[in-house]
Amino acid sequence: MNDFDYIIAGAGSAGCILAARLSESGLHSVLLLEAGGKDSSPWFKLPVGFAKLYYNPTFNWMYYTQPQAHLAGRNLYAPRGKVQGGSGSINAMIYVRGQAHDFDDWAANGAEGWSFKDVLPYFRKLESHPAGASEYHGASGPIGITPMKGQAHPICDVFLEGCEQLGYPRSEDFNGKHFEGAGIYDVNVRDGQRSSSSFAYLHPALGRPNLHIEHHALVEQVLLEGKRAVGVRISQNGVAREFRARREVILAAGAVDTPKILQLSGIGDRALLDRHGIDTRHHLPAVGKNLQDHLCVSYYYKANIPTLNDVFGSLLGKLKLGLQYLLTRKGPLALSVNQSGGFFRSDAQQAHPNLQLYFNPLSYQIPKNNKASLQPEPYSGFLLCFNPCRPTSRGEVRIASRDPREPALIDPNYLSTQKDIDEAIQGSRLMRSIMQAPALRAITVEEVLPGPAVDDDASMLQYFRENCGSIYHLCGSCAMGNDPSTSVVDARLAVHGLDGLRIVDASVFPNVTSGNTNAAVMMVAEKGADLILESVGQTAPAMAETQRRSA
Repeated sequence: MNDFDYIIAGAGSAGCILAARLSESGLHSVLLLEAGGKDSSPWFKLPVGFAKLYYNPTFNWMYYTQPQAHLAGRNLYAPRGKVQGGSGSINAMIYVRGQAHDFDDWAANGAEGWSFKDVLPYFRKLESHPAGASEYHGASGPIGITPMKGQAHPICDVFLEGCEQLGYPRSEDFNGKHFEGAGIYDVNVRDGQRSSSSFAYLHPALGRPNLHIEHHALVEQVLLEGKRAVGVRISQNGVAREFRARREVILAAGAVDTPKILQLSGIGDRALLDRHGIDTRHHLPAVGKNLQDHLCVSYYYKANIPTLNDVFGSLLGKLKLGLQYLLTRKGPLALSVNQSGGFFRSDAQQAHPNLQLYFNPLSYQIPKNNKASLQPEPYSGFLLCFNPCRPTSRGEVRIASRDPREPALIDPNYLSTQKDIDEAIQGSRLMRSIMQAPALRAITVEEVLPGPAVDDDASMLQYFRENCGSIYHLCGSCAMGNDPSTSVVDARLAVHGLDGLRIVDASVFPNVTSGNTNAAVMMVAEKGADLILESVGQTAPAMAETQRRSA
């Protein structure tokens, strides 16, 4: 069968949810296309297994950015999931929604119906929180949430004590009422195993006769008849195939590959398409533009008390952790290595927290030899890192050629605004200030990197330029809005000027959210599924709740 009601391109964090929700009633046939393979390896279930997938070309596209002029000409690593579950199958699982004003900004800039009060029901719908149902949390959603509070390494409590000594507030729940302050992160983990949208939504749905999935299916082009999307062309193991969509084609290939598919299909900026000899089927200049990401930099410290370095750094320690996990599904192997941190203001004039911090009880350097490793530093150590929450630099994604197998060119244009430069310095100073808290000074032997030679604004900025990296939150490249000259989809996620084509993934973010983006991507998918079903007259429970709360 090559005809389906809905065709979804990309089985990532969003695509898995869409496939499950659109097939749920049994009324619609759904085809899910995934360029990678199945998430059957045990490394996908083990929370710290992401270390084994970090540089694995079987499950990771292993993209790199273009040379970044403001970051010493470096090409930054941009891993993307190449497997069922997408990047949600290989990420570090930190579950942060973002600040309320992030989504209020979406609504204020043309994404009507996407304010925080509009999207909160969808966050609640997708999660199962151990604290039970409340104003901010859901208790019966597919995604299991584990607060790491009470399980994090003891040195994280020292970080919280230090922040308290300096007068910073404590956040007991970054997804609750009080976002600002220091705290312990939540992770999307259930019973000690990764709770990706693939495991939580798609796997239970795969037995439905109206849901079909094709792996190793690279979507090369959206098929158009006039101004309507009618299907897709794929390459699967070297064989070209076509599928037809009776209702809609939905792109959920992510912030890099969704704009690439559009451009290869003749949907995008005419000048770019002309350069590559592609006939313009629909001029839409914002395709690939508005690309955003979070940049972080780490400071490394030697401690005089044990850290995770001590257990991960020895064979005996690893064996003990493995035994603990096998017997109890608990311990460091059941958590993320990114355990504590928080959201802070760089100064009192900031209306909202503008800096995110991670305090990590394991100090390791990202390998530069394409070898997957979380090998700790050879001493008791920890690291502290930060990223600005809402950078204003904007870049783009554009095709490199007409060849669908060639990766798109990723140019985030990092650190290209004065605000982003200022916050790179402010964040560095904030970390140094926090490290002077008595509780942290008492456990610190020395700052290993960057060290005392980096002691003023100029040297801090230079260290940032030469050592910062992406936190892998690429988004915004097919932004939502009401102006077709500056956005790609409307508030119902339909591509401007075309019928039968929607986008449901991180590329539709008008602005990057404060914090890790995977939770927001899953929310977009839940709300997107309701919008799609609403258009064919099906009941949308979360939409009804949104309307009731707004009344």
